[in-house]
Amino acid sequence: MSAGLLIFHTFVASVLLLTWINSLINFLLVRRVRPAAALAKTPSVSILVPARNEARRIERCLRSLAKQNYPRFEVLLLDDHSEDQTSALAKSIGFGHEGSCRILTGAPLPAGWTGKAWACHQLAQAASGDYLLFTDADTVHKPEMLRSAIAAAERTRASLLSLWPRQITKSLGEKAVVPLLYLAGIGLMPHFLLSVAQRFPRFAARLPRSFLRNQGVANGQFLLFRRESYLAIGGHQSVRSHLVEDVALGREVASRAAEGVRLINADGSLLLECRMYENLAEVWSGFTKNCRAAFEDSVASFIVAGLVQSAVFLSPFALLLLPGKQRWWALAEVLAIYSLRLLYAVRYRGSLVSALLHPLGEVIGLLIALNSWRRSTGAGVEWKGRTYQVVHGKSA
Repeated sequence: MSAGLLIFHTFVASVLLLTWINSLINFLLVRRVRPAAALAKTPSVSILVPARNEARRIERCLRSLAKQNYPRFEVLLLDDHSEDQTSALAKSIGFGHEGSCRILTGAPLPAGWTGKAWACHQLAQAASGDYLLFTDADTVHKPEMLRSAIAAAERTRASLLSLWPRQITKSLGEKAVVPLLYLAGIGLMPHFLLSVAQRFPRFAARLPRSFLRNQGVANGQFLLFRRESYLAIGGHQSVRSHLVEDVALGREVASRAAEGVRLINADGSLLLECRMYENLAEVWSGFTKNCRAAFEDSVASFIVAGLVQSAVFLSPFALLLLPGKQRWWALAEVLAIYSLRLLYAVRYRGSLVSALLHPLGEVIGLLIALNSWRRSTGAGVEWKGRTYQVVHGKSA
């Protein structure tokens, strides 16, 4: 085997080893939230659901939220100019324009805002709770979800608690692509850096704010804010033009670690589930919107991430076809990749088939990344019937 190939395989093996180590550390940090018993404190909570053309999903979501076994909460649905039966279905299960379960009608979208950020901003303005829980219309919640999430937020002193639901995947496209989120969020994200900074605010004060910001991530499927923390960072208005507003909010919170502000990501797979997309076309469209925007103005990071994904998590499958000793290197790397994917599937109650589809998912994911780059630098990305021109990860 040539010196060049030896260096390449050493690099791939090193990254895989670091990914394994980082994953194990993150399993300890991104803890699973379990159903909680009775609470000593029951602060009021506003559950806020932005919805645009969600007739296929909205009924299950709202029914599950209305059945929370928690004493002080309201559920607000904002109908963002839906063209389907979203509002009618909400009314059919008891939601109205008054009471603790009610419907708000969205105002016209202002210039410079993305649709979801504007919808969430309006919901926050109408909310009365001590906590604000933003959750998506494609989520379904166990009755003990709210009680358990509040217990976790109080215990960890979270300014923002973001739960990661169990991801439901049924079609081949969903199984191949959606679980790659675990590889990105658990395998490659160094959560321990932010954990240390939040534990020692004086140490965090010595770090560049931009560094802290880059350690932040959150999942818009479940964002539980203390009201005062949400207002302190400027709420959704601070990320009004960002196409991946949940990640941007997580970064805003992380950037304030020196001020005692705490971002906690946790495993919520026992408390809620989410089916993000229902076919490959929806997967393609959704990730096209998010992929380039998540890297904001860092072109270099976007390119490096794509090259690392290709080299480390895809090329070993191709190198299996070549003769010589490197085939054994490639086989070891493939086994390491599959063991990681199977570990994520078991830990987060996902599909074992999705792990076996890893090379297909990587190919589709890289094609989506290229398409996201193309659309972001050209005609713009489309989502929910709206087109956004993209500048540095933000809509223009």
